[in-house]
Amino acid sequence: MLFIVATPIGNLEDITYRAVRVLREADVVLCEDTRVTRKLLAHYDITTPTRAVHQHTRDAILVQIVEELRAGVNMALVTDAGTPGLSDPGNQLVAAAVAAGVTVTPVPGPSALAAAVSVAGVDLQRFAFFAYPPHKKGRQTFFRRVAHFVTEERLPVIYYDSVHRVAKNLALLADTAPDAHVIVARELTKLHEEILRGTAADLAAHFTAHPDTLRGEFVVVVY
Repeated sequence: MLFIVATPIGNLEDITYRAVRVLREADVVLCEDTRVTRKLLAHYDITTPTRAVHQHTRDAILVQIVEELRAGVNMALVTDAGTPGLSDPGNQLVAAAVAAGVTVTPVPGPSALAAAVSVAGVDLQRFAFFAYPPHKKGRQTFFRRVAHFVTEERLPVIYYDSVHRVAKNLALLADTAPDAHVIVARELTKLHEEILRGTAADLAAHFTAHPDTLRGEFVVVVY
């Protein structure tokens, strides 16, 4: 059986009793980065062996893992933080396991997306999730799509962003959707958690003026 286990996005207390039990009882924990996951496992005195599985894992390795699962090995799949498969590696292994008839079971828990939605104070019964903006080519097209959904479709958009590009991307968003409202959730559940609200231009100016706050991961809600 393959368990898909959500892990904390920052605060190590944000893990379910079930997740701890599954990680402890599994034969192997499949990790995006074994160094990151071992810190979590050590915090809860979990000694289950780990194995790296990420977006660059060769198909032959995935085939081998699926064969082990079919043979009765119980595995837990985690990413560095949050829920596997949500803008994270994992979908290839899940698809292969399902195709091979392996039982795949979710062990739900933390998600940066869900955490941001919960504090947005915005009607998000329907929204579009765009994962990460492109690094270079396609960025303008990405934000034109965001602007279209928000202004024409009246559909909020949520995307993730990195410390290296969030200020520039907010400035680009300000050009394409100047009247849109924006929420930026930074370092969710961590010591320096911050939730900022305003226009894209306001927030781009904020991060430009306060480069010391450019740390960690960002969730951006546009509506």
